[in-house]
Amino acid sequence: MRDVYEYAVIRVVPRVERGELINAGILLYCQPRDYLCARVELDEARLRALDARADVDGVRHALGAYRLSCTEEAGPLAQEPLGSRFRWLTAPRSTIVQTGPVHAGLTDSPEAELERLMARLVRAL
Repeated sequence: MRDVYEYAVIRVVPRVERGELINAGILLYCQPRDYLCARVELDEARLRALDARADVDGVRHALGAYRLSCTEEAGPLAQEPLGSRFRWLTAPRSTIVQTGPVHAGLTDSPEAELERLMARLVRAL
């Protein structure tokens, strides 16, 4: 049985004034399956190509916060339902790490869909 899911690309915009970005992860939510997961993979070489002075450790920390917000049993979002967490994580931001627009689709397996999206949208070809 296929279920509706929503996802957003997690992206890094090291110099907002230039408008350049790299995709660094996927945030995927599937309400019918009670599933929320963020997977991140930072390509440090691509980040440094956009900004040689980028704070890589700071970016890694911010990306890790997305993962923890999906799984953490403590912290500011711990008591929030998964849908509320997804909405909070995908709210527009003007920070170096942010999400793109939310998209939707149908899937038999949120885990497999997350991997497919990572391969298609995040990993270098």
